Amino acid sequence: MNSAVLLMAHGTPSSLAEMPEYLRLVRGGRPPSPELIEEMRENYAAIGGRSPLTDLTMAQADALRARLGAGTAVAVGMRNWRPFIKDAIEDLVRDGATRIVGVPMAPQFSTLSVQKYVDAARAALPAGVEFDAVTSYHAHPRLLDAFAERVRAAAVRDDETVVFTAHSLPVRVIEGGDVYANEVAATARGVADLAGIDRFETAYQSAGRTPEPWIGPELGELITARAAAGARRFVIVPIGFVCDHTEILFDVDVQAARAAREAGATLRRTESLNTSPTFIGALEAIVRARL
Repeated sequence: MNSAVLLMAHGTPSSLAEMPEYLRLVRGGRPPSPELIEEMRENYAAIGGRSPLTDLTMAQADALRARLGAGTAVAVGMRNWRPFIKDAIEDLVRDGATRIVGVPMAPQFSTLSVQKYVDAARAALPAGVEFDAVTSYHAHPRLLDAFAERVRAAAVRDDETVVFTAHSLPVRVIEGGDVYANEVAATARGVADLAGIDRFETAYQSAGRTPEPWIGPELGELITARAAAGARRFVIVPIGFVCDHTEILFDVDVQAARAAREAGATLRRTESLNTSPTFIGALEAIVRARL
């Protein structure tokens, strides 16, 4: 079989003008309100007008391709924007792939993220093409090493509170048996052990704009509460994300930092993995085990 690799992520619009259509796709076809469109445009404007998610995922694909060699094609597919997962699969198959290893650019499994990437890929597969989905690598030793490197590089001080973060999910999903929260906890513990962090917090961020409850503690609320109890310095370690994008550059660097300032505290975060050689090595090991 001629095997290829597909890196799958959420997707992001290329410009503010594309925001309405992007939000419609994210919402499963439901049109977004003018208020939501304006809010998201303001958020993106605060980080320069666009998210680097697509560019960074492409760079990760380039770095992985260099390690795997010219004989293994590596493509990028997004669930909610171009390049769409179905288009990436079409390209790989046209170039001769008969088996595709799908890698979600989210380490922890969730039915609301990773499973939807896998479902989109399987729905786009032509007859005769095999799809081998990587559904979780939350405790892969090289992934933990990559995050721990970022923590060690931050030189955390004794008076700083380390907070590991991941994207929130609706409470009903976790109560329904989704393993996501358990996997986030395992990633946090593994990174802390490798980085020599004895005390840490785990929080969730970037909850959706729906009235139902989402899992917590929410990052901003945790910062406010810990600051009220005397904490003055926070180091955020986003372990649910593998590159810079809106959830990092706005939700942490802008929103969470504002919450810290308003509580009389300071906040900084570890560098995102992006094209960290250790992280790309993790992707290589994960893929080679399936080739």
